[in-house]
Amino acid sequence: MRKEEDELAKSILNIINQSEEPLETKEIEEKLKKDTRAKIFYRLTNLRGNALIKGKFIGGGKGVWVWWKINLFDKQKSVEVKKR
Repeated sequence: MRKEEDELAKSILNIINQSEEPLETKEIEEKLKKDTRAKIFYRLTNLRGNALIKGKFIGGGKGVWVWWKINLFDKQKSVEVKKR
């Protein structure tokens, strides 16, 4: 079972790192149809805790979690875009 967990975390990390925009938990869940929402959310929070991804809860009440890769909003990246 441990090997499956590692594979799930790798899959999630791969999906987030390939995206050029933040993703909601539901969007990640749709790409990983074989796994439950609880497992996916658990891995996402672990990846966030290990500083491999960033995430933020948005909205009041139930709201949604949004996840993105570490360097998505780097200052240097935005400076390079402005120079073009």
